[in-house]
Amino acid sequence: MGDLVVGIDVGTTKVCTLVGEVRDTDIYVLGLGIEPSHGMRKGMVTDVNALTAAISSSVHKAERSSGYEIGRAFVSIAGGHIESINSSGAAGVSGQRGVQVADLERAMDAARAVSLPHGREVLHVIPRNYSLDGQTGLRSPLGMLGFRLEVEAHIITAATASIHNLERCVEAAGVAVDRFILNPLASGDVILTDEERESGVMVVDIGGGTTDLAMFIDGAVWHTAVIAVGGQHITNDTAHGLHLPFELAEAVKLEYGHADPKAVSPLEAFPIQPFGEELPSKVQRADLAHIINARVAEIFELVLKEAKRSGYDGLLKAGIVLTGGSSLLPGIKTVASDVLRMPVRVAQPENLTGMAEALKNPSYSTSVGLLKLGLIMDLEDDRRLSMRQNGSERHGPNIGRIFRRAIDRLLPREENEV
Repeated sequence: MGDLVVGIDVGTTKVCTLVGEVRDTDIYVLGLGIEPSHGMRKGMVTDVNALTAAISSSVHKAERSSGYEIGRAFVSIAGGHIESINSSGAAGVSGQRGVQVADLERAMDAARAVSLPHGREVLHVIPRNYSLDGQTGLRSPLGMLGFRLEVEAHIITAATASIHNLERCVEAAGVAVDRFILNPLASGDVILTDEERESGVMVVDIGGGTTDLAMFIDGAVWHTAVIAVGGQHITNDTAHGLHLPFELAEAVKLEYGHADPKAVSPLEAFPIQPFGEELPSKVQRADLAHIINARVAEIFELVLKEAKRSGYDGLLKAGIVLTGGSSLLPGIKTVASDVLRMPVRVAQPENLTGMAEALKNPSYSTSVGLLKLGLIMDLEDDRRLSMRQNGSERHGPNIGRIFRRAIDRLLPREENEV
């Protein structure tokens, strides 16, 4: 028996609510609710009422399919307002008792004490590595003897107004937010191998409104960023170039789109009904591929620019792992390899059971990752709380608190409830 967890992935194009049981070897999906998203643009709320309605519909679908009433959930967050910095902190240690959890937290508090502009708040503080009395590159110095503990941490911040607007929509749908989790961190948790994390890899999650990035080096998160360009921009270019309504342009992109013009036969064509035309006309598929290629190449040029800006682009031995709905576009892997000059693979969630068939798709990497990473973060919080309360490194998680939180997340639906 695993832990029951709920995740709500609120995107620009869709809202996906998952109820899952996180086990040691897989995630058993108990409930699923997918609803077209309204009221989001580039990862930010533009219409509270519309987004609330979309979230509410997604949650109700997940409740009906799972048989549980959802009270709390982990919620995804992205958008151009996301920023990140690296910081360091230090704390003194009693040389006789060794490093304790309280010492780690004091060092992390020192790293967290950065000056933020008005209207911004910390979303995640993630330790990269520790050093103790000059011994660097430590993963977990607990129990080690020394006097000065230092930590390098990655701090992710977000606009306070954007967080509160998204939280308002989720709560108006009747669900409390357990915590917000940045999209590429959730995606990376379910699509990366341990070897990729150690060697150096960048997750590139191309969604509808944004492209979300996370660099993992030496097993830890070193850099994150959000680029406010995604799959909808490809659709907009298609609509503009072929003079089509947006919905028809999206359908054309999905059915005939290709990111690599060299891979498309110049003889292929398809019919469309442009604005102002009484009869359908034919378009060369290669022409559509050129339109798409220009925007896809721009996305990866922005990814490369961000990688170089971080200063860690030379450490990505495992290259790039693409995910997100737009990573399904034919030819996108070739364009990514040409622009980035790195190894590239496309990934989707694995090790899923239950109602999982629809989720074995790069579009749902963030949705599935919310379940697993959210549980890991909760267990880590409870482990630290339990250790502080008991004053001993031997005590495990606060099982009572975890159980109460699980009850808050999921309650059996009434049998007569529709």
